[in-house]
Formats: sequence, structure tokens, C-alpha cells
Amino acid sequence: QFFEVPFDSNMNRTKNRPLVRGQISPLLAVCFAASCGVPGIALLTLAVNPLTGALGAFNIFLYTCCYTPLKRISIANTWVGAVVGAIPPVMGWTAATGSLDAGALLLGGILYSWQFPHFNALSWGLREDYSRGGYCMMSVTHPGLCRRVALRHCLALIGLSTVAPLLDITTWTFPIISLPINLYISYLAFHFYRDADRSSSRKLFFCSLWHLPLLLLVMFTCKKSLVEKEDKGDLLTESPGRAMEMRLP
Repeated sequence: QFFEVPFDSNMNRTKNRPLVRGQISPLLAVCFAASCGVPGIALLTLAVNPLTGALGAFNIFLYTCCYTPLKRISIANTWVGAVVGAIPPVMGWTAATGSLDAGALLLGGILYSWQFPHFNALSWGLREDYSRGGYCMMSVTHPGLCRRVALRHCLALIGLSTVAPLLDITTWTFPIISLPINLYISYLAFHFYRDADRSSSRKLFFCSLWHLPLLLLVMFTCKKSLVEKEDKGDLLTESPGRAMEMRLP
């Protein structure tokens, strides 16, 4: 917000932000941001693990120094912003496991794809605002692409849900149970792509609000247990003779 005061003042949805209205000073805003960001990164690094702290620091850099200026330069800002939104669940995984493995990338991939129908549908109703603010958003400069990308990533969610059991993260019940909700958001995304109106964009946006928590809840309930994974790993690492001995009466 510190970087975007002149542009926020031109948009209805941001013109009442504290910095725009002069309710707080720019110095206070920067100091508050630093007093949250620096101790936050330190806490993650020292109390969780260095990998999670590094991801947190990278995400702050990516948001402030890459995504924010890109919003006025190129529609690529949406893809960069989607990476920013995908990193927090990856940090949750690394905090719990200490590693950046397939599970972390799958969670990040789900959040990455989900953001396109969510944001593209939201931005469709804010095209006039973004245009006044001088922001390069797909909904303003490439409306057809905006709708196509939303639909593609809804379909990608079906694929990502199917990959989860292949990576031994969930059971096969996850892609089956999640299929109806993934198909439903894809159905709304298709209507958004075809109709290109505010009504279809609002329906897609509001669906995205409950779709993500429900999808992750289903994923959580269908996850592979740690004991099951350890037992499978033990069997794979045992010698052939020991495995034969276990099979014999």
C-alpha cells in the first residue's frame, strides 16, 4: 500500500485505505510492516526451521518487489501473484516436515491453480476500477484470456486431485470425493468463459470462496496415515529374504 498510494486513490475499492486518506503516515506504515516482517521471518527461522523462514522472506520479496510493480507493467503479475499465494501452504508443509517434497508442491499447485478462477472472476467486476488505477490486469487488457485461464485452472484442479494418491499423499477416495466440487467450479468457469458477464463471474467468485476450504477438508480426511507410510517404507527396505520369511507360515 505504501508503493501504491497514488494509484489506490483512483479506485473505488481502495480509495479509503488509511494511507490514501492520510490516517497514518507513510513512515508509520513502513515501520509497522518492518516490525511484523523482520521478527516474523526470524521466528520462523529460529523456532520452526530455516527453510520455512527462507520461504517467508522470499514471499515478502516476491510480493513487494516483483508482483506489486508488475501490476502496472504486465498481465504477468497475475501469475507471479499466484506464486505468492501458493507459497504459504508450502511453508505449512515445510514447517511440519522440514522438507520441500512432493506433498509441498502438490499443496502449492492446488493453491496456485485455485487463485485463477478466484481472482479472474473477482477482477471481471472491477475492470473499470483497475483501468482507472492504471493496472495491467487480464480482465482489462485481455478479457478473453482472462476467462480461458480461469477455466483451464479449474480443470487443472481435477488433475491435481488425481495426482495426490499417485504421490502417496492421499487415498484414492480423494479424487473421487473431490470430483463433484471440482466439476461444479469447472461448470461455473465454463459459463463465465461463454457468457462473459458479471452474473457468471460473481457465481464463479462466490463458489471459489467455499470450494477451496471444502477441497482441503476432503484432502485432509483422505490423507495417508503416517503409520501406513512407515509400514510401506519398512517393507520396501527389508531384504528379500526377510520379506520371504514374513510371507511364509
